[in-house]
Amino acid sequence: MDTWQAIDTTRAIRKFDGRPLEPEHLRRILDAGRRSGSSKNQQSWDFVVCTDRDHLAQLAAVGPYAQHLAGAAVAVALVVPDPAASAAPYSIMWDLGRAAQNMTLAAWELGIGSAPATVYDQPLARELLGYPADRWCEFLLSFGYPEKPEALTWAKRAGGRKPLEAILHTERW
Repeated sequence: MDTWQAIDTTRAIRKFDGRPLEPEHLRRILDAGRRSGSSKNQQSWDFVVCTDRDHLAQLAAVGPYAQHLAGAAVAVALVVPDPAASAAPYSIMWDLGRAAQNMTLAAWELGIGSAPATVYDQPLARELLGYPADRWCEFLLSFGYPEKPEALTWAKRAGGRKPLEAILHTERW
């Protein structure tokens, strides 16, 4: 799969078939996140990898749209210095987005689906993941082989993306 094909075809997958990820697949996904660029090469992220079924079910309670974590083979918590309590630059969330996108694209190439989950219950996330008080987890990613393998090749939904002309401005707004 080439880069454009991965970008053009990837979609959120929230239902998984229950199989564990192949260890080399998980390693590749995590390494894709590690290899992403970061502002001033700070690499301020840490990844907490969760595979235990009971732990994944508990993590599904961190937000109202996080249920897909319970059925995932793996959840990866994206942890950064607390942007509100430290001198962390605003660019830290940009860096984290780049790492997340690298992971999801690497997974897609391997036939693995993923979806993001936003953390709404910060105390619960901290309790379940055990990261230090000066760190913050805003997002988790679920990964797994799709429940329906054909989801990897479904056609794009009509109206799924605005046309480029609807969002493009040249030189000025």
